[in-house]
Amino acid sequence: MTPDPALLEEDFLRASGPGGQNVNKLETAVQLRFRAAEAGLSERVWLRLRTLAGRRMTKDGVVVITAQAHRTRERNREDAMARLTELLAEASKPPPPKRRPTKPTRGSQLRRMDSKTKRGTTKALRGKPLSE
Repeated sequence: MTPDPALLEEDFLRASGPGGQNVNKLETAVQLRFRAAEAGLSERVWLRLRTLAGRRMTKDGVVVITAQAHRTRERNREDAMARLTELLAEASKPPPPKRRPTKPTRGSQLRRMDSKTKRGTTKALRGKPLSE
């Protein structure tokens, strides 16, 4: 799911970390803002997006993604867009099927109890011998 370009805003800022002479001159970090509240998402997708975004979503329903891993503005812009697209795709996935509780089979219960008995016997034999 690709976001609507009309709902996107890009801001460029100076990236933190090492950068040599360019660190104080170039604004290569990208802060991508997606106005999710105005995107017309379904209730299920909206709730899931809110959960997945966590602290990256503001109270106004704006998802903020900051990318500064790369040295160029273009690579950071692509990285931010890819991360936003991945977040929206994850939010729009259908919910997993409901779990149907099952009971262990009688055979597996017997095997489990048998192994517990054997293990307990092994441990009991490790003790000091009884002195008579």
